[in-house]
Amino acid sequence: MNRQARYSPEVRERAVRLVLTSEPEHPSQWSAIVSVASKIGCSPETLRKWVRAEIDSGVRAGVSSEDRQRLKELERENRELRRANEILRKAAAFFAQAEQGGKRR
Repeated sequence: MNRQARYSPEVRERAVRLVLTSEPEHPSQWSAIVSVASKIGCSPETLRKWVRAEIDSGVRAGVSSEDRQRLKELERENRELRRANEILRKAAAFFAQAEQGGKRR
């Protein structure tokens, strides 16, 4: 199943360059991708994959997929640790209050 490329390498290169140059004008990279994809006639997901492929291969600067995944994991771990610390703080305050003079109701 040899599939012919629907878009030429020049179109792909230009689309990726447009996303990266117009990114500051948009609130997120995804909104820049959606805007450019509508102009060149491809799906936003296709264009997102082109952008990620260039970043992951080192052709373009940016956060690689591997780094992005690691960042998500670290942010998730950070949230869990903050929740655990809050629970421990509340438990410590509860036991300190109980030790000082009994429960207040």
